Formats: sequence, structure tokens, C-alpha cells
Amino acid sequence: MIGGGGDRQHRADRLTYASDGEMAAALADLNRQIAGATDRISVVRIQSSKGL
Repeated sequence: MIGGGGDRQHRADRLTYASDGEMAAALADLNRQIAGATDRISVVRIQSSKGL
């Protein structure tokens, strides 16, 4: 999460940020984390059968 003060509140279903800048920074960080996680997958193989 973003450091610093502010009026950020957190519940299981709601997160409130003190400013648009803080929210934008949190979204940018989340996008970086997602991009970093998805770069690791290079091949996906799926195998299925009817069980016969």
C-alpha cells in the first residue's frame, strides 16, 4: 500500500483514499504487480480426456 498519512480507511469490501493522486498511485502499483506476475507465464498446456 501507499505510505504516508491521509484519511485512508479499509474494510473487507471498501477502501477509501484521501486524494485522487493517492488512488492513482495505488492503481499504478497494482498494474505493475499484475504485469510482473503475468510475464512469468510463457506456455500453457491443457490436456483432457473422457476418462475411457
